[in-house]
Amino acid sequence: MAKGHRSQIKRERNQNKDTRPKAHLRYARVSASKAKIVLDTIKGKNANEALAILAYTPRKAARIIEKLLKSAIANAENNHELDREKLFIEEAYANQGPKMKRIRPRAQGRAYRIDKQTSHISIVLNER
Repeated sequence: MAKGHRSQIKRERNQNKDTRPKAHLRYARVSASKAKIVLDTIKGKNANEALAILAYTPRKAARIIEKLLKSAIANAENNHELDREKLFIEEAYANQGPKMKRIRPRAQGRAYRIDKQTSHISIVLNER
């Protein structure tokens, strides 16, 4: 059990809040494993350099992540007053989302299930 009153526990938890600029995309229609391939190419890079890499990456996930990165950069500039030139990607990860289950008719009255994957993608920036 936790020590202290509920309000004290909440107060302590809220003091440790992460103030880094970030952006999350939930229920993206791309599998987490395919998104991770693209995220690994930009992790640790400068934000402008990462945008350039994503512009020439020929994957569906790259378009989605590019839009998400632009959103994270806008959050950094408008909400945290950070300089765009000093931003770099500190964390970038994709977690598995819920599967959309679909049915495909097959021979002799059978039905095969098709799982359409979704993912939750997050990008956290920081200043150098």
